[in-house]
Amino acid sequence: MVKNMTENQITLQLIKLLKEKKRKEFQLILEELQPYDTARIFEGLPEKHHTRFLIYMNPDQIAELIQELTKEEQVKVLTKLGVEKSGEVMDLMDNDDLAYLLEDLSPERIRELLSGMNKEESMIVQNIMNYPPETAGRLMTNRFVWIPQHFTVRDTVEKLKIFAEYSETINYLYVIDEKKKLVGVVSYRDLILSGEHEKIYDIMYSRVISVPADADQEEVARLIERYDFLAIPVVENDDELVGIVTVDDIIDVVIKEANEDIEKLSASGKSIDFETKAFTAALRRLPWLILLLFIGIVSGTIISGFEETLSKAVALAFFMPMIAGMTGNTGTQSLAVVVRGLISTDVDRATAVKLVFRELRVGLIIGLTCGVLIAGIAYVWQGNPILGIVVGSSLVVTLIIGTLAGTVIPLILHKFKIDPAVASGPLITTLNDILSLLIYFGIATMFLSRLM
Repeated sequence: MVKNMTENQITLQLIKLLKEKKRKEFQLILEELQPYDTARIFEGLPEKHHTRFLIYMNPDQIAELIQELTKEEQVKVLTKLGVEKSGEVMDLMDNDDLAYLLEDLSPERIRELLSGMNKEESMIVQNIMNYPPETAGRLMTNRFVWIPQHFTVRDTVEKLKIFAEYSETINYLYVIDEKKKLVGVVSYRDLILSGEHEKIYDIMYSRVISVPADADQEEVARLIERYDFLAIPVVENDDELVGIVTVDDIIDVVIKEANEDIEKLSASGKSIDFETKAFTAALRRLPWLILLLFIGIVSGTIISGFEETLSKAVALAFFMPMIAGMTGNTGTQSLAVVVRGLISTDVDRATAVKLVFRELRVGLIIGLTCGVLIAGIAYVWQGNPILGIVVGSSLVVTLIIGTLAGTVIPLILHKFKIDPAVASGPLITTLNDILSLLIYFGIATMFLSRLM
């Protein structure tokens, strides 16, 4: 029905059906839409149609819809549904998504929403919320299939038929002993290829990669990326299986962490998106920029300190922005390489030393290439070989220093357990500006008598 229709056409058709109170036809269209598309249509509807839109949906559809909305919209939808209906919907939502939704609400509001839920589901959500933010425990779900190790393949298939819809994934079946300790894992593929009377204990993999509930979410992401898992089990004391983290949740984590790093690298602080108001966006950017403004005054002080050098060799002023800009750019490039690498690589001392020397060579190659090029340009422009030597040698030295600064600073911060992304691009650029001007005018002063 909706195959060849645009989103706008679908929206208009749904509004028409809502006005005409044609619930059956409305459902036929909704069943052909993905939850993401339904959410985009719902958000684009006039507010007056939201209540009837929700009334015409079944609880499963509403649960899927809510998980595609922003936190603010999620709370609005649950409020419209009322305590009883919202509780029914929340029972169907992924527990980790629900915990994420509730974490910013007031205790009173949380109790109100949880009161309509199934008692067991409510306890699971509350347990997840007890784990620290950005840990495996906060990301995990209890919607997975576990198998006692004494089960046969036939027993397992029967259980799988019952819980397949309940589980977030059936690619892996986790095997536990009588104490709920994780002892193995069986893939769906292995299950299909095995005889129905074989014991799970005989076909399972006993070497299971798992994470503790308090593991940082970035570490969980690294393991899933390293082993190409679709899910990873979460354990507590003595390997007791308490949940799993699925790859779709990790994708959300990776996107979130990448956005946070970009915000820090650009020194924009808290999240700023297309919907952020101008005044709020300005307030979030100003603190760093004001700090950098005062640091930048140091650059002006350096220039004024070499006023005599500039007055006697005016041509130096022409190359000043280029020297400072190039140094800042190379530092920012190295910073981006290091911050990105720290996300996916475990950095020990040997790796750090190897990286520093690699970037030193990179800085040397870039510096020599750009230095020789600009030295030739300076000589041709002014006909003064000494000016070419001053500008070229300054650029070589400053590019090496800029590259090393962009490498070493985030590594030092990482060593002291500080987020390396706080070594933001503007900060390193400003520091490199100061160093580059000192080097440039220092070398120029040494050759001042031959520049005049």
